[in-house]
Amino acid sequence: MSSTAQDVSGLPDSEKPLLTGNQTFASITATISGIVERKTPPIWYLALGAALSLLMVLFGSIGWLVYEGTGIWGLNNPVGWGWAIINFVWWVGIGHAGTLISAILFLLRQRWRTSINRFAEAMTLFAVSCALIFPAIHVGRVWVVYWTFPVPNQMGMWPNFRSPLLWDVFAVSTYFTASLLFWYTGLIPDLATFRDRAKTKIKKFVFGILSVGWRGGNRQWKHYELAYLILAGISTPLVLSVHSVVSTDFAVSILPGWHTTIFPPYFVAGAIFSGFAMVVTLTIIARKIFGLENMITVNHLEKMNKIILLTGSMVGYAYGMEFFIAWYSGNIYEQFTFINRAFGQYGWAYWIMVSYNVLVPQLFWFKKLRTSVPVMFVASLFINVGMWFERFVIVVSSLAQDFLPANWDYYSPTIWDVATFVGSFGLFFTLFLLFIRFLPMISMAEVKTVLPEADPHYVAPGTKGGHHE
Repeated sequence: MSSTAQDVSGLPDSEKPLLTGNQTFASITATISGIVERKTPPIWYLALGAALSLLMVLFGSIGWLVYEGTGIWGLNNPVGWGWAIINFVWWVGIGHAGTLISAILFLLRQRWRTSINRFAEAMTLFAVSCALIFPAIHVGRVWVVYWTFPVPNQMGMWPNFRSPLLWDVFAVSTYFTASLLFWYTGLIPDLATFRDRAKTKIKKFVFGILSVGWRGGNRQWKHYELAYLILAGISTPLVLSVHSVVSTDFAVSILPGWHTTIFPPYFVAGAIFSGFAMVVTLTIIARKIFGLENMITVNHLEKMNKIILLTGSMVGYAYGMEFFIAWYSGNIYEQFTFINRAFGQYGWAYWIMVSYNVLVPQLFWFKKLRTSVPVMFVASLFINVGMWFERFVIVVSSLAQDFLPANWDYYSPTIWDVATFVGSFGLFFTLFLLFIRFLPMISMAEVKTVLPEADPHYVAPGTKGGHHE
């Protein structure tokens, strides 16, 4: 396969090729399969060792939490929700881009998604896995967390279905299940390719089981495409509903700063915003390490940056509307909360949030910056940090100074708050590294559909009606 990419910077989006270089069906299969089949590079072992070290930090901090209780965290009398809920909302938001790229862009027939959807889908699963840890451990008595599910138990009681925290249980678990099915369904043709290329009996057996008898016949493709379409249709409303439900944890309360109807669309836009930023971060690293610049092109990254610009502008609009609504409502408690957010004891966090989430994406108005890999990489890191601070500002600033001044207190995390959050990155990167080592990180079957050969009207060069190059 030629490693020379075409210069497409001057072409309009509609004319830019989705892949660069002399790509063929065979070269795509060889390139993506080769990442898994060749000898494991030393850098992968180093990265896995670092991720496992962080994972041990997570296990240790959770073990100490179960033994000692939530008193080891920085929670105080007014701030009953701390880093656990902040991290939960942040990780769920990270997981939104994968399903958006896979489901919504598939239904809209956006062919550029084919090079990044597998990557993003896997990231969704791993981010939601990290998110699910925090609601489970923040309840205190982790050993009775099964009470949140409507199953028979020794207490003979059922959960309160009017609680938005219970809505989270059903929304996030449904989202995870649908995303897992969607991801696995898309993997089946590629797993069959791995089965056919396997050199050992063990690999052939394992991939044979996972590919569920796929042979690539016309009837199988017909059923596969129908199943993929149905799962895309099921997953699409989940993209909008999951973070809407998460936002109602706050919106249905009577606390100033939380009790607002703008939260569902505001949270969904923020989730897509942060999710795409994380996809850009990981994609840039992976395409560089594995030499995938011909398949994950700057054109793909530019399109993701445009979505980041759009959703970042929506988030900035929401920030402004929150202040307008607080003023327009005439509610003195609401007005105080927002003025205090910007100029009070947590003002430093608020301005980090605004700077990173509103100002940084504005760089992408300029094509030169939007297509610069170093710029987009740094910007995506800033956005991920800024979106974490957004959740921090929402959760902590409203709780720390509520209706009763006698309750006011300053919230500060402890080393165990930090250790649990940092450790969750260990779980995320451990799962992600295992994924890119043992499974195809790019969908071979879908990438092939954007090649000219996949067009039923395509005539190969040198044949009758074709042309010579």
